[in-house]
Amino acid sequence: MSHNYPIENIKKRKILVVGDLMVDRYWFGRVDRISPEAPVPVVHVKKNENRLGGAANVASNVVSLGAQVSLVGIVGDDEPAKILKNLCEEHSISHHFISDNTSETTIKMRVLGGQQQLIRIDFEKFPSDQKAQELNQKTKELIKAHDLVVFSDYRKGALKYIEDMIVFAKANCIQVLVDPKGADYSKYSGASLITPNRAEMELAVGHWDSEESLLLKANALREAHDIDAILVTRSELGMTLFDRNGRTHQNAQAKEVFDVSGAGDTVLATLAVTRAAGLEWSEAINWANKAGGIVVGKLGTSTVSSEEIMHYHD
Repeated sequence: MSHNYPIENIKKRKILVVGDLMVDRYWFGRVDRISPEAPVPVVHVKKNENRLGGAANVASNVVSLGAQVSLVGIVGDDEPAKILKNLCEEHSISHHFISDNTSETTIKMRVLGGQQQLIRIDFEKFPSDQKAQELNQKTKELIKAHDLVVFSDYRKGALKYIEDMIVFAKANCIQVLVDPKGADYSKYSGASLITPNRAEMELAVGHWDSEESLLLKANALREAHDIDAILVTRSELGMTLFDRNGRTHQNAQAKEVFDVSGAGDTVLATLAVTRAAGLEWSEAINWANKAGGIVVGKLGTSTVSSEEIMHYHD
């Protein structure tokens, strides 16, 4: 097994990221008192920041890990859409946004007092069926020019026709990685890899009471939907891969867990770039595990750079 991060090979790879876009907005402040109006903290806001969220955070991680990326998603005809476009340009992300004047660009707004997240406020309005169909068409136009496609499903409506897109990618021998949502995985049939977290996996297969039980459930799920591999991300328990070779487990690598938001996006992006560069799943997961261990030590939705991952020591 090679222990070097394949940066030169990764630089030549083109990843297509398709999914639900959002702006992650942070308001940073400090709390000195409780409100006289209600038993809630008063946050004195010192600064605010917009970051790429959802599928856009996956794309941002792909770039920071050294590969080239194209991003497809649906936005509203609004100010957050402009913010997303500007952030994509700053991060060298080639973007193909479908504008829908009947919906709104999703915003997840988090208010922090010191290092503590106090509240998250979500603004969202789902896209029309017509726009989801346009995304399907745009994705098919772009797939062949890429080495691998990632679907980032946050259940905000962009991936209504994901089954059709996966069939098309497979027909063109393009690997498909999916970050899934919901209990019905039939829509991901034919994917190369899906990456549910512990709660998402339980929603799909029910509770398990042993590793053997989880192995049986994961294999049944794989076989039912013709999925090559399932990677279950398990927070402090690390991550476990289930494929035709059985079960491969990696213990968690985090030295300090500070904030888990966006960690799944980083893991997904790392799997995409290393897999596109030709690594076996076992090696790709090793790098993804390292990347996840780095990003949970950062505040908020963050990325991991190729330099960090190359210099990360267990």
